[in-house]
Amino acid sequence: MSNHLFDAIRHAARPDALFIETTGGRTWTYGDMLEQSGRLAGALDRLGLRPGDRVAVQVDKSPEALMLYLACVRAGAVYLPLNIAYTLAELDYFIGDSEPFLVVCTPKMRDGLQPIAQKYGALVETLDADGGGSLLDLAQDEDPDFLDASCGPDSLAAILYTSGTTGRSKGAMLTHDNLLSNASTLRDVWQFTADDRLIHALPIFHTHGLFVASNVVLLSGASMYFLPKFDPDEALQLMQTSTVMMGVPTFYVRLAQHDGLTRQAAAKMRLFVSGSAPLLAETHRAFAEKSGHAILERYGMTETNMNTSNPYDGDRIAGTVGFPLPGVSLRVTDPETGKPLADGETGMIEVSGPNVFKGYWRMPEKTQAEFRADGFFITGDLGKIDERGYVHIVGRGKDLVISGGYNIYPKEVETEIDQIPGVVESAVIGVPHPDFGEGLTAVVVSKPGASLDENIVLNGLKDRLARFKQPKRVIFIDELPRNTMGKVQKNILRDTYAGLYRKER
Repeated sequence: MSNHLFDAIRHAARPDALFIETTGGRTWTYGDMLEQSGRLAGALDRLGLRPGDRVAVQVDKSPEALMLYLACVRAGAVYLPLNIAYTLAELDYFIGDSEPFLVVCTPKMRDGLQPIAQKYGALVETLDADGGGSLLDLAQDEDPDFLDASCGPDSLAAILYTSGTTGRSKGAMLTHDNLLSNASTLRDVWQFTADDRLIHALPIFHTHGLFVASNVVLLSGASMYFLPKFDPDEALQLMQTSTVMMGVPTFYVRLAQHDGLTRQAAAKMRLFVSGSAPLLAETHRAFAEKSGHAILERYGMTETNMNTSNPYDGDRIAGTVGFPLPGVSLRVTDPETGKPLADGETGMIEVSGPNVFKGYWRMPEKTQAEFRADGFFITGDLGKIDERGYVHIVGRGKDLVISGGYNIYPKEVETEIDQIPGVVESAVIGVPHPDFGEGLTAVVVSKPGASLDENIVLNGLKDRLARFKQPKRVIFIDELPRNTMGKVQKNILRDTYAGLYRKER
């Protein structure tokens, strides 16, 4: 039998070679990876999972969590990672929409998730940060030589939820070949080999940490330091025995501000990659001055994996995301007509290629609306292509906020704020933030005489929204600016509060 994605991973795996090393000194070889993912795949099969079933996973980052992803690939399941910050109210939507066969969670979340999973007919097993839990107990007695499920290039490998125009998340369906083709391309473009050691401090519930970082390492037979979170002191120490780091702009802001970042400290590194949010030109320059390295910025989306990259050999220009990757076609069009625009003109970025997703889970109308007749996907990002062919992202056609690498749709946050007693209405915007790229900010109109302040609003959101969706500041005004049609003019609010976070530098 052929398993399109895992066959390629297996081909690159040298059983005795190091795969993962953790902060606590735990190590995993590629042989360990093959054995543990095989046992976990056997456990999924014994529970009754069949190819095409969804497995929803909300667990802490650990090597075992990564093995579970690989086990799902091997078993033909559809892996559905969920942010560990999601609340039970949010999880109810994701589980209800995806209807998974199995939900895997941390032991502390089991009691809260059990009735939700039961409502939708899903089983529940646990996995903790230390590699324990009921699912690992089930896997212990399974045969490590699991017979991988037959999966072709178009077989579904994962569903990743992303923000939508209504504020309700959409499930982007990613195939085996979406993941394999993109990771293979990045491995080649970024010149990864088995000699590389990656500093992996990203979460593994979204594209960047799970598919870009982990799949590229797997397909090159490289190794990685697998860290629970980013710490600049630790990163600087690990640079002495590493070659590559992938991170969000916040990582590089903190490193550039660290006295320990010097050319000598970064001398053994060959590549620093940034993504998930725009990298400020100021950060690019400051990091290069201290480290001697130009950060390589690239551009991707949940729906498309990676689309472009600044060159490995060549000018990495601050403020650009480089050139379309091999096999990826990118064009800039008029947002209204879809007509291609000339280089230098700003319009809607559209892409096509083997990296582009299959569509939105159970949303055929939405899927059709987001694709042109010739197969190009409408990204919702505004940009341009300069005279040298570099792609520039200049904004978003949709009202999305990207803070700390996470996509946040304001409507979802506004809906929760508007339910707080004393609130008339709210507008949530993103404004420049030195650490997070954009700082999520709520502008609130309160009822006359209402006893309402910033802490009351923030406390009201604590149990309703994941932490990354909670505003960093709440500002009160008498009324929201509107145009003649009554639509809130968020551009005015963004301009008004553009300097809000400058004093926090």
